[in-house]
Amino acid sequence: RAALDRAAVLLRIKRDVNRLDNVWGVGGGQRPVKHLVKEMNMLLREYLLSGEVSEAEHCLRELEVPHFHHELVYEAVVMVLEGSGEGPVDMMVTLLKVLWETGLVTLDQMNRGFQRVYEELGDISLDVPLAHSLLERLVELCFDRGIITRALRDACPAR
Repeated sequence: RAALDRAAVLLRIKRDVNRLDNVWGVGGGQRPVKHLVKEMNMLLREYLLSGEVSEAEHCLRELEVPHFHHELVYEAVVMVLEGSGEGPVDMMVTLLKVLWETGLVTLDQMNRGFQRVYEELGDISLDVPLAHSLLERLVELCFDRGIITRALRDACPAR
C-alpha cells in the first residue's frame, strides 16, 4: 500500500519526469534508440571476451526490447565483418544459433538484421575491403547451422 501511495504522489508531479525514471527505472521500450544500440554493442563485445552465451542471453532479456532484437543481429554481423580472425565468426554464429533456438530472435528479426547489412555492404566495404568474402562465409555458416533461410542466404550480395 505504501508503494502505491508513493507512486500516486510521484505520478502527480508533472514537471520532473526524469525523477520518475530514477525512482522506478525506464522500461525497455522507453529507452532512446542510441542507448539501446550502445547496450547491444557492449553486450556483444563482452560476449566476445567472455564467451558466455548464457550471460549474453540474460543481458539481452534484461534490455526488455524484443521488438528491437534485429538490431542485435545487425550489430553482431557488422562486428564480425569489422573484426579479425576466425574466433569472432564462430562465436557470433554460436550466439545467433542459441538466440534463434531460444526464440529470443525471430525469423523476421534475423531477416531484418541480415538485410540491413546487405543494404549497407557497399559502405562497410569502404572500411573493410574483405567484407564481401567475410559476409559470404558468415552467411554460409549460418545457413549450414539452420539459423537463416535459403532465401536469405541467396539474397546475400556477391562480388
